[in-house]
Amino acid sequence: MPLVNTKEMFEKAYKGGYAVGAFNVNNMEIVQGITEAAAELKSPVILQASKGARKYANSSYLIHMVKAASENFPELPIALHLDHGDSFELCKACIDDGFTSVMIDYSGHPYEENVAVTKQVCDYAHDVKARGRYITVEAELGTLAGVEDEVAVEFGKSSYTDPNQVEDFVKRTGVDSLAIAIGTSHGAYKFKPEQCTLVNGVLTPPPLRLDILDEVSKRLPGFPIVLHGSSSVPQEYVKIINENGGALPNAIGIPENELREASKRAVCKINIDSDLRLGLTAGIRQHFAEHPDHFDPRQYIADGRANVKAIVAHKIKEVLGSENKA
Repeated sequence: MPLVNTKEMFEKAYKGGYAVGAFNVNNMEIVQGITEAAAELKSPVILQASKGARKYANSSYLIHMVKAASENFPELPIALHLDHGDSFELCKACIDDGFTSVMIDYSGHPYEENVAVTKQVCDYAHDVKARGRYITVEAELGTLAGVEDEVAVEFGKSSYTDPNQVEDFVKRTGVDSLAIAIGTSHGAYKFKPEQCTLVNGVLTPPPLRLDILDEVSKRLPGFPIVLHGSSSVPQEYVKIINENGGALPNAIGIPENELREASKRAVCKINIDSDLRLGLTAGIRQHFAEHPDHFDPRQYIADGRANVKAIVAHKIKEVLGSENKA
């Protein structure tokens, strides 16, 4: 089928008590690993590209790789989404290029500026008469700590979403989904060790503020909520990286049981990026350690791609609950 927007995806996810995985893509192997897992498990999927990914791979390459995946798996609902668009101009460019969904992230600006720019993007994206199609729009209230591409917020300067703002924001902007801040964080270093407690010898981060999620969903019944910064930083891949020349001390992620609980509520989209990067890197580092004579990219990148596929399959079955929902 052709690429789709996220509207029907989220309606089904909300009613079904599951979430759709939004996985960041930067190259062909990551696209392949994600979509092969989604197709085998019959799960809808969102492939999303950041501003940094567009700069690295070129927007045209990314779009055509995603379209190729859609052609290979015609039964699979796939949305192509812009992650963390930082301006109307960037969102417009992606819409014009063929993205089926965009995020405008003006959460670091004053509230009224966030409203104004988000509405501008929505007005453009929702103009079916002019565009010939409806492009879904995601926005954000609250700010997440951590680093992901060009998004960087220092620890201590993040802020939880204020539930008192959500109704006004959605009504005035016309946005289709809302990313909220309830304690998730970008990157592989989501928490400092001093923020965590030691449980059975494992550093455990503070729990997610599911009370904020519940209050937001109470004020926006039936409305799709998004969680960013939701990688769990699998320690088996961190270990492989560190044992093969890497240096990732105290990399800590979000516990998967908390993400699954969120997906049973109003969360319809969960973003996962760092876990894929870790899996890809672990596969490549381990391959080089075991085969120092190899120099063919098809050999070592294939191992990284296999890890990406395994991670996505695990997320679909154990975290998102989206298996057999395509």
